[in-house]
Amino acid sequence: MEAVNVIGGGLAGSEAAWQIAQAGIKVKLWEMRPVVPTPVHQTDHLAELVCSNSLKSALPDTAQGLLKNEMRILGSLTLACAEEARVPAGSALAVDREIFSSLVTKRLASHPQVEIIRQEVKTIPRGGVNIIATGPLTAGGIFEDMAQLTGADNLYFYDAIAPSVTLNSLNPHKIFRASRYGKGNDDYINCPLNKEEYENFWQSLVDADTAAGHDIDKKMFFDGCMPIEVIARRGIDTLRYGPMRPVGLIDPRTERRAWAVVQLRQENQAGTVYGLVGFQTRLKWGEQDRVFRMIPGLENAEFVRYGVMHRNTYINSPRTMQKTLQYKNDPGIFLAGQITGVEGYMESAATGILAGINAVRYIRNQHPVSLSSYTMLGALVDFICHSNPDDFQPMNANFGILPPLDNKVKDKRLRYQQYVQRSEREMSKFSELYLQ
Repeated sequence: MEAVNVIGGGLAGSEAAWQIAQAGIKVKLWEMRPVVPTPVHQTDHLAELVCSNSLKSALPDTAQGLLKNEMRILGSLTLACAEEARVPAGSALAVDREIFSSLVTKRLASHPQVEIIRQEVKTIPRGGVNIIATGPLTAGGIFEDMAQLTGADNLYFYDAIAPSVTLNSLNPHKIFRASRYGKGNDDYINCPLNKEEYENFWQSLVDADTAAGHDIDKKMFFDGCMPIEVIARRGIDTLRYGPMRPVGLIDPRTERRAWAVVQLRQENQAGTVYGLVGFQTRLKWGEQDRVFRMIPGLENAEFVRYGVMHRNTYINSPRTMQKTLQYKNDPGIFLAGQITGVEGYMESAATGILAGINAVRYIRNQHPVSLSSYTMLGALVDFICHSNPDDFQPMNANFGILPPLDNKVKDKRLRYQQYVQRSEREMSKFSELYLQ
């Protein structure tokens, strides 16, 4: 039996390769790093996290928690590694990036059915079974080949990364630890701002120079990854109702809520590095150094990573892809990860799992399967495959994409619980039928 080619060693590619290898089928996992570097990756590890170190909520009655539960049922590799690399983050699942990617790399490299090839793939192989999981930074020859293969121009948007600072460089007299609404174990560091401090910070932020200039079309940004300065330009209070919202946070020193708050989240298990939550940015590095030091507690911050901005590429999935994640014009080609138009770490990884499952079924001359839209992963894939192709935008896991309940439930928490219960029933059926 010919080996399956999995092109791209990110979260989706790693999950796809693991599923296929676990089924006893040989996999060639192609990853161009370190031979060909990217603007944002720092190591040659598989499944390296280049943006936030948070995999979002782990609470079972949230959309992200539901997706994680579905992934566990499907045998997720990345979630198993994430639990081992976990760092404190309240109700969220956050990881030490280095430990996490090292674990994924080690497990795939030691699997007898996996061959990792450190080489750039410049064209999509024709014939056999191939999974394209080249991620949001897809470029070069394979980008051009994919544009020609799909028969339509690739779409793109711009994504931004938040900066990180060292714990020891923070001013302990101006910060406090707490999780919003008391959820978790005071895992976040909070930098409170009064009205004057906030307005001065806001003005400096909107006036700051940016790496790409002030004239970038805001339509190029996905709302879920909007740069902090672009949000700020929408109005003086937008940050206070967004990433700097103070609700649910009481400063124990004043016993009052601040005018605005910047939260920092632990990024490594040693607890020495913290990232600015929601502060994805395209500011020039010198401007980041100047403006972000205006935040109380960050006056002498040591930046271990500045925010950067990069292009994210994705295909027009409604025109080109089936719900089985197969390319419509060639069923031997599967697509997975952010290249399909899903947005988020776990969303990308989850599509890799499904692509791997269906590649195995295709090789065995079994019909590839699609998940029920009552499941979060099924609803996500249904969305990207059946949206309006003329206005297709990336999508995160959220309860809004699930079909409505048979009975109308006004209470939001109860409604979410019923969504979760319905999904669990559907995923159990899927597991019994296809994962034996």
